[in-house]
Amino acid sequence: MGSGKELLILGLLCMLGKCFPDCGKGYETKGGGCVDEDECANGLCGDNTNCFNTIGSYYCQCLPGYIHTRGQVNFTLDGVCKDVNECQDDGNICGHNANCTNRIGSYECTCHFGYINATSGPGNCTDIDECAEAEKIGKVEELCGKKGNCKNNDGSYWCKCPQGYTNYGIPRTPCSELSCDNFNGGSGPMLGGLADIMSLMRNNCLALSNSSATGEGKTDGEALLEKLFTAIEAILSPGHLDSSEDVSGLLGTVENAIMLIGPQLKRNRTKIETTEIDAEIAVQRGMTRPTGPIHLTNENATLDTDWTTAAGTGSYHGFALAALLSYKNLGISVNWSFDKLAGHEKDGVKPSFQISSIVVSVVVSNPSTQNLSSPVNITLRHQQNTVKSAKVSYICAYWDETGAWSTDGCYKQPSNSNATHTVCTCEHLSSFAVLMALYPMEPNFRLQVVTVIGLTISLLCLVLCILTFKFCRSIQGTHTIHLHLCICLFMADLIFLAGISQTEPVGGCRFVAGLLHFFFLGVFTWMLLEGVQLYRMVVLVFDAKIRPLYLFLTGYGTPLVIVIISAIIRPSGYGTDRHCWLSLKDGLIWSFFGPVCFIIIFNVIFFIVIIWKLAQKFTSLNPDLSKLHKIKAFTVTAIAQMCILGLMWVFGAFLFQEGTTVVAYIFTILNSLQGALVFLMHCLLSKQVREEYAHFLSCICRPQKKRYSDFSSTNPSSSQTQGSRSGQHTGESQI
Repeated sequence: MGSGKELLILGLLCMLGKCFPDCGKGYETKGGGCVDEDECANGLCGDNTNCFNTIGSYYCQCLPGYIHTRGQVNFTLDGVCKDVNECQDDGNICGHNANCTNRIGSYECTCHFGYINATSGPGNCTDIDECAEAEKIGKVEELCGKKGNCKNNDGSYWCKCPQGYTNYGIPRTPCSELSCDNFNGGSGPMLGGLADIMSLMRNNCLALSNSSATGEGKTDGEALLEKLFTAIEAILSPGHLDSSEDVSGLLGTVENAIMLIGPQLKRNRTKIETTEIDAEIAVQRGMTRPTGPIHLTNENATLDTDWTTAAGTGSYHGFALAALLSYKNLGISVNWSFDKLAGHEKDGVKPSFQISSIVVSVVVSNPSTQNLSSPVNITLRHQQNTVKSAKVSYICAYWDETGAWSTDGCYKQPSNSNATHTVCTCEHLSSFAVLMALYPMEPNFRLQVVTVIGLTISLLCLVLCILTFKFCRSIQGTHTIHLHLCICLFMADLIFLAGISQTEPVGGCRFVAGLLHFFFLGVFTWMLLEGVQLYRMVVLVFDAKIRPLYLFLTGYGTPLVIVIISAIIRPSGYGTDRHCWLSLKDGLIWSFFGPVCFIIIFNVIFFIVIIWKLAQKFTSLNPDLSKLHKIKAFTVTAIAQMCILGLMWVFGAFLFQEGTTVVAYIFTILNSLQGALVFLMHCLLSKQVREEYAHFLSCICRPQKKRYSDFSSTNPSSSQTQGSRSGQHTGESQI
């Protein structure tokens, strides 16, 4: 009953809006009563703070490393926490041997080089005894070199070098040996001004040796470099050096001087330019060997190598050096001494040489420059732009120790070179310059005369052969193979005479090379058909002829297919810098020599069988001697023809590569003999042809007289004789 009254009273209160009591700020109603509210659970304090809940309230405090914008320690919502810069507020928070770095809400102490943080707290950086640490692991030589003594000091160490060694004024650099004797000079007379350079370098070398022994002294590489270039300017300004010994002495002294001055330079890159010389020197220092590419350049030359090549694989002395020196006018004084440039003859002509670029010297700190781990590339600009021609060639040479130009170990990169620049790849460097030589290739006039005369004779003989085979009534239709062989050989010789040396334009040269490829292959193909036909005549008794359709398809179709396939696969192989013929570099030449070798081998086999069969038939009981003698004559002619043409292309292979004058003469003579041989063997030595020639000449010389043949043509016995004669020639069908 009582509980019912309470519920009734509660219901009446709810109707009046007073179901729950009013707990107030900082409290919340829970279970019909008021309890404390946890404001920290609602994130009221914000970032970088700690929140503390209290009964009925809360307060905020900034995290360590942060401070309230109004300087309050306990706060609620007025203001935010910002980062405290401990390094700025307390400059000595990390101690004297460390650097302080501010972090958001904190800071970091980093010990100076040569110090280590022995404990976890800040300001506890202590000196590292590098000498003792290196001695423990047996690496003292890496710190100061074989001859250097390691001395520890507060926060660092220094290398004390004995007499004759130096660290170039850099305390933590290994001691390297000085070669002051390089600047003593020889006992003989010296180039004027060179003695001053040697004296300057020797004094600097001795000063380095003494200062390194005492651990004192500073060097000024920039000032020394300027003095060196001033002295070089005085030597080169007259514009002429009297001898190769003077040039070698200057180049060697300058390279030794750069090796001495380079480590004393303060900057990693130093460029200097005068009226006589340009130089760019790159230096890398550090405890470990440098890596990466090196690119040095000026107006006339560019050097591309890498730091691994420049530093070498031997002892590392804490630095690596690479320098490119360009002598602007030295080429005038060294435009001679070409005696060692042998082996560059073309077409049997010895070239004349001249310098076509500036002379450059490449200097690296690698002591083993005679056998570099990887070659260096030097791009040289031509002083005069020359139109690309077979008469002009560029080579890469260097000034060797004997005072002459040489090409051993230096070669040109054709793919990267052009009419204005040549890229030289060299496998060694020393006290010499890398340069280019330009030499003109003069044509051999006498060889040209022999070529024109010989090929003209061949063409005339081939014209006579073609007219004879086509219009001579006694053999008309019996020399089909010989006719088309002569046509192919005539076209090949004519194109060879007119276009073999016309290398410009490139498209026209490629077209000429394609025609030569086709017609010379046609000559050999018809020679193969000749061998096949002779074989069939000897071996087969009946139907020894080859159908004309098969002859034409084989004689012209086979060369055409080979040329089309070759042109599709390697079109750039047609035409070279010297001749409009097939290139010897990419293997395209085997699209000609391959079929030629195949044809010669098969013809040799055919001729061996033919000769063997003829020998058997000559010894038989009833041989047809007339027919056998004709086949024998054709066989001898075919063998002689194959030998001459095959031998010609043996010499042709050497000629188009790097042939001498003797090879060129032999090739031309053999080429000329082709037409003359066919005319002699198939025309002049043929009785029927001679009779036709005599008949033709009699018509021209004595046209008023009645020919004997006109009288005999009405004589039945004469007709019978002519028919008998024609019957004797049936064995020549289609030869």
